Amino acid sequence: MIEIRTLTEQAEFAEAVSLQKTIWGFEEIELLPVRLFVVASKVGGQVFGAFDGSRMVAFLLAIPGLKSNGKFYLHSHMMGVLKDYRNTGIGRLLKLRQREEALSRGIGLVEWTFDPLEIKNAFFNIERLGAVVRRYVLNQYGTTTSALHGGLPTDRCVAEWYLSSERVESLLRKGSFERPATEARIEIPAGIQLWKQEDPARARDAQAAISNQFLDHFRSGLAVVGFERSEDKGTYLIGKWQS
Repeated sequence: MIEIRTLTEQAEFAEAVSLQKTIWGFEEIELLPVRLFVVASKVGGQVFGAFDGSRMVAFLLAIPGLKSNGKFYLHSHMMGVLKDYRNTGIGRLLKLRQREEALSRGIGLVEWTFDPLEIKNAFFNIERLGAVVRRYVLNQYGTTTSALHGGLPTDRCVAEWYLSSERVESLLRKGSFERPATEARIEIPAGIQLWKQEDPARARDAQAAISNQFLDHFRSGLAVVGFERSEDKGTYLIGKWQS
């Protein structure tokens, strides 16, 4: 049985820092420190851990944010799951706990960034949680030391999760939601993860072409409204969407 609970103790925060090293292989300078977990827990953020018995196997950290219109939201900065526990539903359990806690405080929006080249993450964010994407950020974090990033620029999609939207409510009730009409598609070849390690130049060229497509569509007022995947590719479905 996996237990999701709020982290409150220094030792728990330190364990979450240790998980970062294991999951992403970051060097010390790029780790989120214990101090950030402490601050987040005290200023209206969220710090959750997933436990298999006494062992922490995943964590989630979110910090409070304020929009230019004066509305509060949560920026979900990091969520990580140990390799042996992936594809078991733990990530979704963490996100649903995040939604429940946010709604209990009257917060209706959670945002986070994700790598558009990661097909599993994109499917999870869009099809399993109901997030939409309308913004794309070039090289948000600079080049990192994580082998998972393959030395590529850290281009990121910004996921917007409207917690009480019909889209999300329908997904939780029925397991599906009604998509707006698809006006364009952006395809991500499944092989790009291998290219990062074996053919970095090819991976960079593919990333640049994908980035240009996202930026063009978002400048036109379109959004990512769905995601499809197969063995050889993932496909972002682009259409009109209104929050």
